[in-house]
Amino acid sequence: MKTDTVGMKQAITSGETSLGIEFGSTRIKAILINKDFQTIASGSYEWENRLEDGFWTYNLVDIITGLQTAYRELKNEVERQYGVTIRTIGSIGVSAMMHGYLAFDNTGELLVPFRTWRNSTTGESAKKLTELFQFNIPERWSVAHLYQAILNKEYHLPRIDFITTLSGFIHWLLTGKKAIGIGDASGMFPIDESTGDYNESMVKQFDELIGDEGFLWKIKDILPKVYVSGEQAGELTEVGARILDQSRNLQAGIPVCPPEGDAGTGMVATNSVRKRTGNVSVGTSVFAMIVLENELSKVYPEIDMVTTPTGSPVAMVHANNCSSDLNAWLGLFREFYEAMGEKADNNKLFEVLLNKALEADPDGGGLLSYGYYSGENITGLENGRPLFVRSPESRFNLANFMRAHLFTAFGALKIGMDILTKEEHVAIDSILAHGGLFKTPLVGQKMVAAAMNTPVSVMSTAGEGGAWGMAILASYMLNKDPQEGLEDFLDDKVFAEVDGQEIFPDAVDVKGFETFIERYKKGLVIEQSAVDHLVL
Repeated sequence: MKTDTVGMKQAITSGETSLGIEFGSTRIKAILINKDFQTIASGSYEWENRLEDGFWTYNLVDIITGLQTAYRELKNEVERQYGVTIRTIGSIGVSAMMHGYLAFDNTGELLVPFRTWRNSTTGESAKKLTELFQFNIPERWSVAHLYQAILNKEYHLPRIDFITTLSGFIHWLLTGKKAIGIGDASGMFPIDESTGDYNESMVKQFDELIGDEGFLWKIKDILPKVYVSGEQAGELTEVGARILDQSRNLQAGIPVCPPEGDAGTGMVATNSVRKRTGNVSVGTSVFAMIVLENELSKVYPEIDMVTTPTGSPVAMVHANNCSSDLNAWLGLFREFYEAMGEKADNNKLFEVLLNKALEADPDGGGLLSYGYYSGENITGLENGRPLFVRSPESRFNLANFMRAHLFTAFGALKIGMDILTKEEHVAIDSILAHGGLFKTPLVGQKMVAAAMNTPVSVMSTAGEGGAWGMAILASYMLNKDPQEGLEDFLDDKVFAEVDGQEIFPDAVDVKGFETFIERYKKGLVIEQSAVDHLVL
């Protein structure tokens, strides 16, 4: 143990480390790793998006506060455990929730509050751009937000100098470079795999579309420069170092890798960047990323076409809602437990309640719920109303209640995945899952395996999450061999000795989920009615 401590201390003082910072939907996390990809220290900051003036947003104060708090906690942990102060780091990388809209003028002023991926206010824009490009443009994408603002005649448009994602914004703060990783870029504007840049023909189409607006900018002028994994996308500036480390111990000049989206870091953290592999990321939203070996036969509004951090095409099924409603119900059970005079342990509470789902009827006993805190693009709902409904004949017990809420967390995802597997016959060799749900063994895996009807693995590193994946990308930039691809780096160095647990789909569970999903589809009119009539 002493040797490990000495080795970690040496890595810290010599800068043989990589720092990954990820802005998730409910937590900002920073992780420092050594050259063996082991976590040295971490820090975090809890936050929540807000619905303000009709838009889901996070304010700039929270963004900067969260960045600084997560780093400060990490730095303090290093000082407590190893007795040294971080003064340099081998490499740094930043990732965040993909998509959304951050628009700035030439002075760096934010022109409108940050519009996150969660907004479903761009339906008209997304539809028109999809028809124009003959390429699916989801409502979350940055270009959909931009064009919707144009359709709405918003006043800030002539002042735009730069638009970016959250990861691109943080990278700009730290380095002064308007850069973005290709995976995150692919959620802003379509990418051409052959060039590793924005699709030039679509760039021209968009400029022609808005030509009569009289703006002084063209679309490529205001988009960040695209980089692929392994490239350096800037260095930590003096200003950036002071922003990140309020103690002013951290030195400038540290190389920074391309900023990436949480989808890309999820692929890295689960070693699923090779073709025919995939991963499922579970949190406030849920998405599956399947790396394709062949193009899809046509455009599907339910399927996003994005890329890996290396630029390979990925079919992404993204559902806006997943765990929020489940967490709310678990919070209610915790209140009841505490009202009974007992002290609730959250981990035990989750374990007990989630495991009840394993005792349920295969289809959830006829129960139905929708965890729609916000709109859901896959099912065509512009707004959300969390909803639970049952018939008098439903088998209403705790086990079925928990299974129905776990099933519905993957309901919209299931609809999108069925397009890939049943209509496009996409080959998937392996699916790896990550997210807080999988901290409870077996249950989440069994539900996902039932939904996707394919084996699902959870690695021992799955709990590390996207910040660890971002640190890996930063380490790859620094420590890769010449001509070593990211896929080989992950296989041969990062995951060579990592254990994983694979669960195969249970035929009874699969049939039960198919029954549930038919109920789910038929019941969407109930959810739509709730949206239409339940107005507070």
